[in-house]
Amino acid sequence: MTTTSTGAWRSASAQVTATVQAPPEQLYALVADLPRMGEWSPENTANEWIGGATHAVPGARFRGANRSGLRRWSTTCTVLVADPGRLLSWESKFLGMPIAQWTYRFEPEGEGCTVVTETVEDRRSRLMRAMQPVTGVKDRAAHNRATMEVTLERLKTAVES
Repeated sequence: MTTTSTGAWRSASAQVTATVQAPPEQLYALVADLPRMGEWSPENTANEWIGGATHAVPGARFRGANRSGLRRWSTTCTVLVADPGRLLSWESKFLGMPIAQWTYRFEPEGEGCTVVTETVEDRRSRLMRAMQPVTGVKDRAAHNRATMEVTLERLKTAVES
């Protein structure tokens, strides 16, 4: 698994990559079933479709429940891109303000393998960055990288076992 940070001014942006023994379509289907994200993510505990949405298509919205230690918060998310087997991306907002854009890219690699890349782009304003006490996380970049590594490892284990 590889991890990187991106962008100096967007210090909490990060990217994690893992190679998984499964076809891209299978991995995409698991990640795009967003109510199941709590099975893979150590911070996102549950997602619920809202506004009549039932699956990942551009414009579909869902509410994400999150936890870090004893702190809990929710975000409202909108699917931006839903390209089965290739790319899934959504924007998260808190109190109507942009927080992050999450992206999963699925690329075939060799015989029956997929390179899965999870990227988060920090979209918080200075005001939102100053509100770190909401999540209790001081170093969001390091925290995101660590949780993303766990997410991809859990996804890999679920698919390969």
